[in-house]
Amino acid sequence: MKPIKSSFEKPIEIGSLKLKNRVVMAPMTRCFSPDGVPSSEVSAYYRRRAENEVGLIITEGVLIEHEAAGAEHDVPHFYGEKALNEWSRIVDEVHKVGGKIAPQIWHTGMAREPEKFPASNIQPVGPSGINFKGEKSSQSLTVNEIHDLIRKYAEAAANAKKIGFDAVEIHGAHGYLIDQFFSEFFNKRTDEYGGDLSQRTRFAVEVIKAVREAVGLDFPIIFRFSQWKLNDYEYKLVKNPKELKSFLTPLVDAGVDIFHASTRRFWEPEFEGSDLNLAGWTKKLTGKTVISVGSVGLTAQLTKNIDESKFNDTTAHLDELGDKLDEGQFDLIAIGRALISDPAWVTKIQTGKVEEINVFDKADLKTLY
Repeated sequence: MKPIKSSFEKPIEIGSLKLKNRVVMAPMTRCFSPDGVPSSEVSAYYRRRAENEVGLIITEGVLIEHEAAGAEHDVPHFYGEKALNEWSRIVDEVHKVGGKIAPQIWHTGMAREPEKFPASNIQPVGPSGINFKGEKSSQSLTVNEIHDLIRKYAEAAANAKKIGFDAVEIHGAHGYLIDQFFSEFFNKRTDEYGGDLSQRTRFAVEVIKAVREAVGLDFPIIFRFSQWKLNDYEYKLVKNPKELKSFLTPLVDAGVDIFHASTRRFWEPEFEGSDLNLAGWTKKLTGKTVISVGSVGLTAQLTKNIDESKFNDTTAHLDELGDKLDEGQFDLIAIGRALISDPAWVTKIQTGKVEEINVFDKADLKTLY
């Protein structure tokens, strides 16, 4: 493997956000926050990555203040005095070691499964009340309810700035609430929040505008989006660059500073006839700063029933990653599971100590090492 130290170490400035390198910790839900309040272990978990040269940490998804926001237990809240005090402490710990951090604000929408919450009668909410099986399982959101959700996103973003976070990420990917408005599978509305793909961006656009008003012009807004969904890895929101441009343009106009283009394998081209991945196409079409992501440091799919030894090549595709960064196809690279298993993954890559990297194992998902 050729060195990729120079590719990783280039600093970058995006408005008020000044990063020492191009490495981002990807948001990964860990469910280590009983009653929605992060523990001291969560604080130490993020600090370890920051002190080992991760330029920007994007936290696990944090729930906006809405009764149906969560789909799992022990996911952190981003409201309430106790939770916000803990997040403030986490920010301080990351800043003490020179890191930068952004929360990923989140509502899971129709991903909420009522049977996981037997003591609650709270039903999932979505644009048309359609669940992941394609069934109508709850009522469509009313326009007033949509407006209330938009306010809740803005309140979460305002909390992020008040606490001292360096940016905020809006989760608009993977089939969760905002992405459900994008998708014709979930969104059957005939009002102003439905229609063609460009029209189906309206909810996201209004969330972004409300967040911008809440945080001001100099606070970076990251927007995460994807083609694939939780229930369909092969799903395509857009089928070609022209459709991608029509999708992204309203989001750019609304005020996104950084796009986080979520793919499952960063090295795979998005459209025929080009080696650009989704992040590459996003940068080409918008000119915005873009984060790429997808199986960095892994060789196999986590969801497959496979021999775990196939994860052992921690340097797989890193040469290609360095080339894409150097060519400017995208600006930053998010690292996920590799950073769960080894908080020093970045420093070991930079110093050539790849043989010392802790290899990812599914068991790592059960600890906050």
